[in-house]
Amino acid sequence: MRFMMVVKASNDSEAGVLPSKELLDAMMKYNEELVKAGVLVAAEGLQPSSNAVRITYPVPGGKPKVVDGPFAETKEIIAGFTIIEVKSKEEAMEWALRMPDPHGFGEGEIELRQVFEAPELTQDPEVLAQEMELRAQVTRREKR
Repeated sequence: MRFMMVVKASNDSEAGVLPSKELLDAMMKYNEELVKAGVLVAAEGLQPSSNAVRITYPVPGGKPKVVDGPFAETKEIIAGFTIIEVKSKEEAMEWALRMPDPHGFGEGEIELRQVFEAPELTQDPEVLAQEMELRAQVTRREKR
């Protein structure tokens, strides 16, 4: 089971304030623990929404609309994410609860969401085979 720990943005992260050395050290230690446990899939911080675009589809079948950032509501913005692969939701919760406050000032908020696996979305053998092939291609590319 894969889970994403979504780190919500704060006023500081949206203003481009970089994490302190202490917070970077704590996050590095946490990520090292995830690696040692063999559960880390990915972990990244994101630049502020002032460097982003939002693409919406306001009309079914119509052209997408592009809006440049920044975006106003920080509670709806993501500052970073960690993806882990674990055996259960309980294990994912344990790891999420161990993550240091992602903003370091008591402003951190983490949302834990399970990632859909292909068989949960479709039972079509052709689509499942395509999904497996795409994952194999990604794995081969990562090994280069």
